[in-house]
Amino acid sequence: MRSAVTTEAAPRAIGPYAQAIAAGNLVFCSGQIPLDPGSGDLITGSIEIETKRVVDNLEAVLAAAGCRLADVVKTTIFLTDMGHFADVNRIYGERFGAAPPARSTIQVAALPKGARVEIEAIAIRANQ
Repeated sequence: MRSAVTTEAAPRAIGPYAQAIAAGNLVFCSGQIPLDPGSGDLITGSIEIETKRVVDNLEAVLAAAGCRLADVVKTTIFLTDMGHFADVNRIYGERFGAAPPARSTIQVAALPKGARVEIEAIAIRANQ
């Protein structure tokens, strides 16, 4: 059984996809970019500020699915410039703590709305 996860605490999907899909005890979160949940506008500034917004958005989607960042088992980070890797890594490490999930980081040519960072995640819900 699968169901869509939605929340107003994270930006609405900007295409034909769900913020996340829950399937049994797994939650598959669509990639989050640094959009303001209220306005849908791209947050700009330092890559650190943008990464914090991305993780905040991801955390909101996870909460709507009954999960926390600690429940994430795999992430994929997409960067338009691998030169931002260290700064993104620092914020990511602060937010995911001492037992971070498995991860891949990929440099891409472009991201939606001109974003510089996007993160997708897979989490496990303990109570399912």
